[in-house]
Amino acid sequence: MAGSTDSAKETTFFAPSPRRPREEAVLRFNDIAKNALVRQLLDAVSEACVILNRERQIVFANEALTLLVKAEDPLALCGLRPGEALRCVHAFERDEGCGTTEFCRTCGAVNAILRSQAGAVDVQECSISQADGNALDLRVKAKPISINGEEYTLFSAIDISDEKRRKALERIFFHDLLNTAGALEGFSELLGTPPKGDERCVTGIRTLSKRLLEEIAAQRELLAAEGNELVVEAGFVNSWECIESIVSQYDGEAYRKKCAVRIDPESTHATFRSDPVLLRRVIGNLLKNAVEASTKDDVVTIGCRSASGAMEFRIHNPAAMPDEVRLQVFQRSFSTKGAGRGLGTYSAKLITERYLAGRISFASSTDEGTTFRVAFPVDPA
Repeated sequence: MAGSTDSAKETTFFAPSPRRPREEAVLRFNDIAKNALVRQLLDAVSEACVILNRERQIVFANEALTLLVKAEDPLALCGLRPGEALRCVHAFERDEGCGTTEFCRTCGAVNAILRSQAGAVDVQECSISQADGNALDLRVKAKPISINGEEYTLFSAIDISDEKRRKALERIFFHDLLNTAGALEGFSELLGTPPKGDERCVTGIRTLSKRLLEEIAAQRELLAAEGNELVVEAGFVNSWECIESIVSQYDGEAYRKKCAVRIDPESTHATFRSDPVLLRRVIGNLLKNAVEASTKDDVVTIGCRSASGAMEFRIHNPAAMPDEVRLQVFQRSFSTKGAGRGLGTYSAKLITERYLAGRISFASSTDEGTTFRVAFPVDPA
């Protein structure tokens, strides 16, 4: 890049401190602004975007950033570094500015920019305490680009404060809710053997408390799966025992629907490695959906077999899916049960394919009914 950096001796606790004169940043701004395509593209996006020189100074800012920092116009930001434009408290602790304090070592923004200057594209999170007492939670991205033969960094930021607050509240909510539901289940067990005539009431309390715990855990796992935060804990799973435990879990559902759940007697007895909790969650969701789609006297069949280096589980019910259901069955919020309740097959597909390295499919017709197949790779015990 033409021009020279300030000649003051570099002092820094992290990133290089030298800067170029602001006048040079303004010249670069005018050069870039002449490129109508670049200017219009950056102004069209909703994220706050800047173009940075090798000294991490702003040489172009889009309208979104100008509005975010309440600047009079983009030119007012020329020569500043991102932390200075965003009024980070640490950016003003040293004369050398943004990126040079010991706090900057943990800053996602500075680290992403430095990585981009080494030729990589980097995405990180960044928390900024502002001089006025406010705070920003940002997801930042830095990418090396070339304009008019010169190398720059395209830096963008998205405010994720609401997302971070929501996740924190979700963690607190699930923690408290699970504790309450767990206490309910514990007290239900203390009821012991009920007096004659009260068996149905006590059994109902126990069943509902267990179901409540399952539903809370399932929702928490789904949110973690969507956020790429779900942890897979592999263990040994016996295929037959897995099916038996799932069938016993949903016997009550089948009883209420006046249908039956049967285990295919030719199912494979085999042990393989997978996450037992997630696997049961997937198959349980599919079995629950099959039971809910059934009518009086229907028989839902569940079984498994070894096939092509995988353990394949099958869940069949005699009802055929209407076309509008068949075409949307794996969409996140689609459900024949009402708006906002279509998470069973969606979560089964998400967990199977993203976390358990499996595959899921189904076939449905008037003659054959509906069969879901979910296969997991076999790592024999």
